[in-house]
Amino acid sequence: MSAKMSPNELKSIFEKYAAKEGDPNQLSKEELRLLIQTEFPSLLKGPNTLEDLFKELDKNGDGEVSFEEFQGLLNKLSQ
Repeated sequence: MSAKMSPNELKSIFEKYAAKEGDPNQLSKEELRLLIQTEFPSLLKGPNTLEDLFKELDKNGDGEVSFEEFQGLLNKLSQ
């Protein structure tokens, strides 16, 4: 996956994984794991763990990642 994704492409990826279980507008930790491992595996190389990434993205601490929070992933991808 390229860091030059359009907002629509990112939204499509988000929705594909968020629909797997529970709230279709939120990513659970498991859904986020599947999404990252499949679409952006390079994010889990080096010092970043899934737990770190989840905590960073889950800004409101509700245990799920909304699309707005997920957009923070763009910052990670552009680094």
